[in-house]
This record gives sequence, structure tokens and C-alpha cells, in this order.
Amino acid sequence: MPHTTATLLAAVSDGQGPGNTLRVVLLVSLLGGVLLAWFLLRGYRNDDDND
Repeated sequence: MPHTTATLLAAVSDGQGPGNTLRVVLLVSLLGGVLLAWFLLRGYRNDDDND
């Protein structure tokens, strides 16, 4: 049975308030930002060493 994002976030918070859920959202956002920056910046590498 596949889990949805909302179900996973609800399971993480499990009656402990929004603290754990916010930590998970923040962590996923940071990882997403790092992956997005890596993906965008790798296209700017200068690989033409044709002298």
C-alpha cells in the first residue's frame, strides 16, 4: 500500500506537535535546494579544452 507525503508527515509528527514535521520539511527543502543548485550549476562547467 503506497504512502502519500501527507501520510508520512502525519506519521512523523505523531502527536508531538509541529516540531518534527517542520524539521522534516526544512531538511527536505534544504536537500532539494542543494540538488537543484548542483543540477543547475553543473551545466556551467567549462569542458571545452579544445586548444
